Amino acid sequence: MQDQVWWITGASSGIGAALSRALAARGAKLILSGRNVAALEGVAAECPTETLILPFEATDYAALPAITDRAWAWHGRIDGLVNNAGISQRSLAIETDFSVYQKIVDIDLLAPIALTQAVLPRMVGAGGGQIVAISSVAGIAGVPLRSAYCAAKHGLIGYHDSVRAENEHLGLKVLVVAPGSVRTNVSRNALNANGSARGESDAAIDNGLSPEDAAAQMLAAVDAGTRELVVAEGAEAMTATLRRSDPEALFDRMNAMVRAGYAAQMKAER
Repeated sequence: MQDQVWWITGASSGIGAALSRALAARGAKLILSGRNVAALEGVAAECPTETLILPFEATDYAALPAITDRAWAWHGRIDGLVNNAGISQRSLAIETDFSVYQKIVDIDLLAPIALTQAVLPRMVGAGGGQIVAISSVAGIAGVPLRSAYCAAKHGLIGYHDSVRAENEHLGLKVLVVAPGSVRTNVSRNALNANGSARGESDAAIDNGLSPEDAAAQMLAAVDAGTRELVVAEGAEAMTATLRRSDPEALFDRMNAMVRAGYAAQMKAER
């Protein structure tokens, strides 16, 4: 990846920051995007490579053409795009305000679609490149307390699978990643039923994989030309497997988990 140009959204923390550091270690030049300029500057300081800090609001679709122009003009190309920015949820569907669905689908699905649509013609026109989409195990299987998140992440997989099918013969590679629990702020920043931030992490996230381990698996998959990667262990890995091999068994497991008090347990962890 020496001297390749990679654009990472959600680069200020978590998986995005870890991927930025890992790409920099391999010689890539980085475009770091997010909303928190100070945090992006902190990540840039940790990356021994040339960086462009390009902050923008993911759902400011009117600004995307100019943002994309600036990113492309930096070195005249973009070799890799990582669609990583997103927000999660911790609430029962029956209690969740519709505005939460609108916000999560906007950020987690429509925003990466909009950015990819802006970059895609140029990338394909230049002979191809690599797109990495960070979905989730919740994008493969519907899981409790994450109905909006699941909807958006399922859509993210479908969109990127279609883009791959249409453009792989033109040199475009697409890797869809489905992480399970990774030690990030995803639970702390997740939305409650009324749209407020949860403000607390949970045990599964706190005991998950390190962002560095997740990033290493993702770049190994890029090297191998992998199209889909599940980055999960234990029950989460089994959830992704069962959704495709034995969905009835998975549905029974999800039902039993809720009946056993999963929702109350998650509320108690707050």
